Formats: sequence, C-alpha cells, structure tokens
Amino acid sequence: MKAQKLFALISILAFSLTVSSAFAVEGIDDNDHAALAQYYENVAKETEAKLQKNKAALDEYEAHSYYYGRRGQDFKSHTVANIREYEAVLAESLNNADLHKRIAMDQGNPAINKAQLNLNQSTSATR
Repeated sequence: MKAQKLFALISILAFSLTVSSAFAVEGIDDNDHAALAQYYENVAKETEAKLQKNKAALDEYEAHSYYYGRRGQDFKSHTVANIREYEAVLAESLNNADLHKRIAMDQGNPAINKAQLNLNQSTSATR
C-alpha cells in the first residue's frame, strides 16, 4: 500500500515538473522580458498570417462550395476550427507580449513599493 502511494506521489511530482517547464520559452531567460515580448510579438505575427490564410480559404469555400464535393463540409468545419484556434492563440500572444512589455518597462524604472512604509526618524506614528 505504501509503495503504491509513493509511486503515485513520485508520478504526480514528475508530471508537475514537466508541465511547469512546458510554459517556458526555449532559449530565452525568464527574466529577459524585452526578449520575451519580442518572441510573443513574432508568434502573434506568424499566427496572424496563418489566420488570414485560413480566412481566405474559408471565403473561397463559401464562394465556390460546389468545387469541393462531399469533402467540402469537412474542409469547412476544419477551417473554421483552425480560425477559432488561431484567434485564441493570437489573443493570448498579444496579451503575453503586452504583459512582458509592461514588466520590462517596470524593471527599467523601478517604482516605489507602496506596501512598505518608510518613516523618517523624526516622524512619529500614533496609534
């Protein structure tokens, strides 16, 4: 019984380590937010190109659906699914790029930490 629990715990731990590393961008340091923003902008550009290509294919299908025969409905549903997926990836990439741009700007201009209160020695606080 203990061996099964130990095996399950090790399996869960190994899975969590592989999942956490899946979100890291290969070859870019996690603290280099300017490079990460550029990476996500490039992903967004590539996704936008694929999205436009699929939208053009869908427009072509809708204009000439009789060219596609029996496989036309499969083509249409597959293209619509691709468009939906590319729109989601595009939105996520743009959000990530915006986030990393803001973080990079904050790193360049450190803001005041409002959670810390810096009292001078001459100042007294009454409660």
